[in-house]
Amino acid sequence: MIHYARFIVGNNHTPMLGRLVDADHMEIMEMGFLSAPQPTGKIISLSQIDHWLPSCVPTKIVAVGLNYRDHAIEYGSPIPEEPLLFGKALSSLNYHGGTIIRPPECARLDYEAELAVVIGHRASMVSEADALDYVEGYTCANDVTARDLQKKDGQFHRGKSFDTFCPVGPFLVTDVDPSDLGIESRLNGKVMQHSRTSQLIFPVPRLVSYISHVMTLLPGDLILTGTPGGIAPMQSGDVIEVDVEGLGVLSNAIVNR
Repeated sequence: MIHYARFIVGNNHTPMLGRLVDADHMEIMEMGFLSAPQPTGKIISLSQIDHWLPSCVPTKIVAVGLNYRDHAIEYGSPIPEEPLLFGKALSSLNYHGGTIIRPPECARLDYEAELAVVIGHRASMVSEADALDYVEGYTCANDVTARDLQKKDGQFHRGKSFDTFCPVGPFLVTDVDPSDLGIESRLNGKVMQHSRTSQLIFPVPRLVSYISHVMTLLPGDLILTGTPGGIAPMQSGDVIEVDVEGLGVLSNAIVNR
């Protein structure tokens, strides 16, 4: 299991790629697509990282709604018979340590802890049996939602797509079995969501295959697989953490615009 990260060290704002070698240190890698990173031998401590970057560079963000039964129930919706897809704007992409900006028109801002899938190879019309061969790795995601606007609009795009509403990271982790990972959110240290990916209505292979029959998935594309029950609002000054087993902890603070 290899943990990759994208980040900036120093003030030149040049993106760098690293591989976690222990709990506190990264080995600098040559930039490029993560399927063939080249080590440089230079080791830095995580404390030297000035600015984390999103753990992938997608051409699209595809999210799945109501993919845990308990969340569908708390949302007052029937269990979906097939994956419920929606998009988040690319400009919503955020990173570990970045602030989530609450827009003034949003009366209720919710967290949604999710396992995210990062595509590694062009995928079109792939089978469920082959779907995981097209996956580069997995990361933590927070599908931040302006819940009142989502309900007002009757569809998801505006309420899901404000700037900063899609934090992902801190790591992209390869060679992980996504079928039964613990997933948890913590608001100011208090556990709010706690489940396992084995509870997904539509598991990762089904999602990758299904989506690839709708649209071609390209390297770096991001699939958010859904959130378990336990959603609740966040306020300015709160800190929300998303913890997916083996993938690290994604942490973001909330601020008002």
